[in-house]
Amino acid sequence: MKKGILILAVVSGILGACTPKEKGETPKVSVGNQIIEDLNSRYTSKAYDKTKRVSPEDLATIEEVLRLSPSSINSQPWKFIVIRSDEAKQRFTNTFKKYKFNTHTKNASEIILFANKVHFSKEDYKKRLDASVAAGRLNQKGYDKQLEAAFGFAKMVADENGNNGHWTKAQSYIALGNVLHALARLNIESTPMEGVDTDEIQKEFAKELGDDYECTFALAIGYHKDGKDYNRKLPKARMAKEDVIIEL
Repeated sequence: MKKGILILAVVSGILGACTPKEKGETPKVSVGNQIIEDLNSRYTSKAYDKTKRVSPEDLATIEEVLRLSPSSINSQPWKFIVIRSDEAKQRFTNTFKKYKFNTHTKNASEIILFANKVHFSKEDYKKRLDASVAAGRLNQKGYDKQLEAAFGFAKMVADENGNNGHWTKAQSYIALGNVLHALARLNIESTPMEGVDTDEIQKEFAKELGDDYECTFALAIGYHKDGKDYNRKLPKARMAKEDVIIEL
């Protein structure tokens, strides 16, 4: 009996001294560390390999991340136009008349146009509230309260013509930040593009944009081209924490 206890104690001691890898377990990485690793690894790609495409599964994830992005008063005042086909990429390329031709327009796996509603109205907000009721988030009393109180903010930031595009554009940037982190998690490279011609995009993609939407920036996604993407191996440069973070 004593011998059996001694053997059990020795085995337990050996197992206790083993690392998770030696035990056959997967080492646990803290969520915080993983987030920082994601953000340290992401960079703005400068050259894409046109032969490499984002998988349908990953693209579906990206589109869902965009859809689930947060926004002020849950306004969701956006449209995301995902450019995939060669024909659509040529249409986007055609909009670069005032700016130097950007090779991302044809070499990236996809280009996402971020469009925002220029005049976000009470009727627009009603559609969002209808979705909240359907999801079980609101009853009629809550619906009426949100329609008056929450929409009051959208009305407050609008000019005399009801233009609150500066506010809706800001919501679109929240979606951009959200998807940039998701792309890093998926190991997909990306390039935010603010050097686009809003007027030309409005003409070329009038049907897809619809009434009262404007696109002021886009996002290229895909995979870097070996030996051509100089930014890939450069060290990340950010201001020191004490220069940008203030704790009170």
